[in-house]
Amino acid sequence: MTARIAIISFPGSNCEYDVAEALGALGAECTIVFHDATELGGVDGVVIPGGFAHGDYLRCGAIARFSPIMSAVTDFANAGGAVLGICNGFQVLTEAGLLPGALQRNAGLRFLCEPAVLEVASSNSNLTAKCARGDRVVLPINHGEGNYYCDAATLAELEENDQVVLRYLHNPNGSVSNIAGVSNRRGNVVGLMPHPERAAAALATSTDGRVLLDSFLSWALTNAASPTMIGA
Repeated sequence: MTARIAIISFPGSNCEYDVAEALGALGAECTIVFHDATELGGVDGVVIPGGFAHGDYLRCGAIARFSPIMSAVTDFANAGGAVLGICNGFQVLTEAGLLPGALQRNAGLRFLCEPAVLEVASSNSNLTAKCARGDRVVLPINHGEGNYYCDAATLAELEENDQVVLRYLHNPNGSVSNIAGVSNRRGNVVGLMPHPERAAAALATSTDGRVLLDSFLSWALTNAASPTMIGA
């Protein structure tokens, strides 16, 4: 079967076509869905890509969270559908309340554009189901507000429920507990700051992103959203 993936595009998104190319190379059928749409259509998964949605005014993702399409994304996520937020997409998912915590300015207030070594902290998510705990991958980061924060109680819940998906081996941005990506409790919604789609092509510095994106596609096909819950 071919996974049908909706890639959400906001004013200021700039990675939607990179995601489409990377997922397409793995066999997915991708459709760009603009922020003012109200329906996703019949899809198996949703990706919110990187960029600067609505110019990152107020806070990164704070305006995008109110775009019409986000109601459909929320319904899809709550119905068990696979949702992946990459970089700015991670920020949008936290602003929308689909993932815990928040992203703030990097420690040192510097924009970072460099490869990062990551350790898989959980295989119970749509992004890492094909990985083993302790696996290491190299993915590029490209962000100014990737410093993940949550309070101590939330961090304890994340650890207890196996929701920390990826950790930085060498923390570049000050994220609490070296966190690079988290999931919701069900594992069907994941956000991460590094860019797996930029580590998928043969000419890329690393192709470690392929296993993560392939995991997402497999999860999307085998863990379909419940149609009776979407739009309920």
